[in-house]
Amino acid sequence: MVQGIEETPVTEWLSTHVKTLKEPLQFELILGGHSNLTYRVTDQGGQRWVLRRPPLDHVLSGAHDMVREHRLLSSLADSEVPVPAVVGLCTDPEVTGADFYVTNFVDGHILRDPLSAAAVPFTQRQHLGEQLISALAAIHSVDLASTGLSDLGKREDYVARQLRTWLRQFNAMTARELPIIERVHDALADNIPEQREATLIHGDFRLDNCLVTSKGDIAAVLDWEISTLGDPLADLGILLAYWSESTDDFLPLGDAATIDRGFLSRSELVATYQKQTGRDTSDMEFFFAFASWRLACILEGVHARYVGGANPEIPDEVEVFPHSVIYLAERAATTLGV
Repeated sequence: MVQGIEETPVTEWLSTHVKTLKEPLQFELILGGHSNLTYRVTDQGGQRWVLRRPPLDHVLSGAHDMVREHRLLSSLADSEVPVPAVVGLCTDPEVTGADFYVTNFVDGHILRDPLSAAAVPFTQRQHLGEQLISALAAIHSVDLASTGLSDLGKREDYVARQLRTWLRQFNAMTARELPIIERVHDALADNIPEQREATLIHGDFRLDNCLVTSKGDIAAVLDWEISTLGDPLADLGILLAYWSESTDDFLPLGDAATIDRGFLSRSELVATYQKQTGRDTSDMEFFFAFASWRLACILEGVHARYVGGANPEIPDEVEVFPHSVIYLAERAATTLGV
């Protein structure tokens, strides 16, 4: 029995959507926690799918909206954005207690650290960086009208709304006095560049939210749960905030894949994006600072949930988050010159 899955009714549901399915099915949890739960589903013939459902303890349904995520992936099926093909959506709570959707399984590697980075040879890593930017550019080029995504979210004042949201969440979660968080927030709020356009944005675009091939191609972009409409440069800033370099004096997320040799630098990613899209990237220092501050708020919340007992053991990588929060906030302050 796999937690979160009622195997018999889910099997019956999936069998009506996949005529070639061979029972019985095997369910394996491959991503858990406070994000949406992700399961690998395998039948007797070796066919594989991915099932996504909300976390078992989810409270904020808007943050784990399976119908919205299914709609988004379905809308992108014929676009240039690499996404898994959708099999179906179930909104009947009798099946497994929550909405869920199923996609085809996509082969690929998740690069989280130097060990997993070995899946992509040194000679292909520049190509990987270029393809990663191509995927991001494709997201920002999606025709909102033809895909039916014009109403996915508010278009205006994306950064201002993000600043309010993350400061509120930080203050609700933290038990520490960190005046630098509010100081950087105020500096960001006072210096938001004019939003020139509103495009589809992923909201959490980073290397380990993509499946990559050993040739350095992007097989699929994953984890669309906070995708919305907004300033595309904010998406690029988020990628940069997560992208560590070997010359960084501290690694807020531990030994990231990109500290290994051959990966593009943050400045090279920006130059590649500018070349591919023609967008003005002169405000990228602001968006890098914004995304660094946002990541600090996120990590403070993750650590607070562990300390508060949401999880019995604090992983080694989370132990360092209190220091990471300060580092990221200081990085944002230095970038802004405040």
